[in-house]
Amino acid sequence: MTQTAPQESLLLAFELGKKKWKLTFGCGGTKRSLVEIPARDLRALLGQIRNAKRKLRLPAAAPVVSCYEAGRDGFWLQRYLAAQGIRNVVVDPASIEVPRRKRRAKSDRLDGAALLRMLARYEGGDREVWHVVRVPDEAAEDERRLHRELGRLTKEEGGHESRIESLLALEGVWLGTGRKFLEQLEQQRRWNGTALGLDLVAELKREYRRLVLVREQIRELKAEQDARLREVRAGRPASAGLQKTVALQRLRGVDRGAWVLGMEFFGWRNFRNRREGGALAGLTGTPYQSGESNREQGISKAGNRRVCALMVELAWCWLRYQPQSKLSRWYAERYAKGGKRTRRVGIVAVARRLLVDLWKYLESGEVPEGAALKAA
Repeated sequence: MTQTAPQESLLLAFELGKKKWKLTFGCGGTKRSLVEIPARDLRALLGQIRNAKRKLRLPAAAPVVSCYEAGRDGFWLQRYLAAQGIRNVVVDPASIEVPRRKRRAKSDRLDGAALLRMLARYEGGDREVWHVVRVPDEAAEDERRLHRELGRLTKEEGGHESRIESLLALEGVWLGTGRKFLEQLEQQRRWNGTALGLDLVAELKREYRRLVLVREQIRELKAEQDARLREVRAGRPASAGLQKTVALQRLRGVDRGAWVLGMEFFGWRNFRNRREGGALAGLTGTPYQSGESNREQGISKAGNRRVCALMVELAWCWLRYQPQSKLSRWYAERYAKGGKRTRRVGIVAVARRLLVDLWKYLESGEVPEGAALKAA
């Protein structure tokens, strides 16, 4: 029986821009070529792949392996390439190696060549050359829209409130932004008893209308979340994210944060061990050891920033609503009697352990030791 040599692959590195895409092709050794196409021109992309195979003397059926950095274009290109039979990896830009010189040369050609070299190393079995982004399916990605929009609107609401307070503070006035704001605004006077300026009042009214709109949209999004969760509790078919959200809400102290954990973290990801979960949330330690120097730099913060911030918030809630749990007692014995910094270090440790406990709870139904469930 004769054995055929493995077919050489065409390597492709994308530099994705708003108007132009730069494609760097390669095939073993130092053979490289750089071409430019209009952004999102998929017909031109396939044409350049065919041209690159001819130029590099590869057969038309040669497999194609590509990569691009995660960013503005998201994952639609990954899905298109997969549909075309192209094996692609989406790379975390922060994990890409760069020289540590004070000044380093940078151009699209150099960046494309560097990506191509690292892609060749990755294909050769070096899995530490960079971090590959896990791509969600379209349904899981769409489910993340609700809470992410809610987070942006909540920040926008705070911005409008601060703007109104700042405008009034310029005149020595303080006024809440409740429902009677417009009525009370007409009665307000400057520090010296004179009426507020006409343009200032007009600006305040416009700012308040924007604030009212944002608050209305926040209520709509929260109502939509509640409606979907009620359907799950009624026994209707639902995604894994929704099911895990409902399961997390059975624990006291989790409440609305369960939605973010279900949709952003647990709903579409599988963790092999607790370390993977902690690392993805950015809650793992980052030791610094060099010679005689040995110190801890704190958590990495290199994971999902939404989950990282949420878990610290949930850790405080857990201490309040689950005081009899093993985790809360551990914090009370080890950190609660210390100073401010000690308590801050302790709450991060609680957040990391709580994330692991929630993962175990969802995977095996194991309720965290000493924790209480909500009444049915």
